[in-house]
Amino acid sequence: MITATLHDTPSPAGGLALKGDGVSLTLGQGEILGILGDNGAGKSTLVKILTGFHQQTSGTLHVHGEETLLRSVDHARSLGIECVYQDFALANSLSIYHNMFLNREIVRRGPFRLVDHKQMRERAAQCLEDIGVHVPSVDLPVERLSGGQRQAIAVARAVNSNARILLLEEPLAAMGAREAALIIDLVMQLKEKGGLSIIMIMHNYAQTLDIADRIMLMQRGRVTYEQHSAQTSVAELMDIVRREYRAMRATTAH
Repeated sequence: MITATLHDTPSPAGGLALKGDGVSLTLGQGEILGILGDNGAGKSTLVKILTGFHQQTSGTLHVHGEETLLRSVDHARSLGIECVYQDFALANSLSIYHNMFLNREIVRRGPFRLVDHKQMRERAAQCLEDIGVHVPSVDLPVERLSGGQRQAIAVARAVNSNARILLLEEPLAAMGAREAALIIDLVMQLKEKGGLSIIMIMHNYAQTLDIADRIMLMQRGRVTYEQHSAQTSVAELMDIVRREYRAMRATTAH
């Protein structure tokens, strides 16, 4: 079970701090935090709490300095918290620009409230250009894109919605080296632009250490290790996992 208290980090400004039974984390503005752990470690539950899909079972939640109980995903989004899930949640038959504004369409003023396709195309193209995502045309159906390009569009959609905190769930899963490089470049460019705090839920230790400023290891719903990426290694992380596994087997054996 994960219980958490979430509030603004006093320093650096603009981030998050989460404290609870077994889980505590801080996220500074413009920082990338990599959360590692095997299946069942509690990563998905943590994401669901932070995105308003689930409510914490105890504790208090402060967002931007105010005590808040996230009522829904839409409520979390209104506070600048966005998540890009592993399945991208894109409408494959629709164009790139339609997906960028899915359920957030721009409509013209007037009695008929018509969708403003021209403005949506222009804004989608500008957003993609700003974050370094290159596509032949924003009119292209998403189903014609590669997996890496689809992930990039999903990230761009979150950024376009004025996200302040971005959660990425397994952004490099099942991707080849070329597509993974595309997403890594995108994440690093978002970091360089500043203002956006990123949490990456990952399985691959080596990739996470290359990308994240800090890493956090979760096991059985608890944080068992946290360190700056430059001050740890894959070997050290694997040793911690093995020790925890041996301790768990010893406990269940008795």
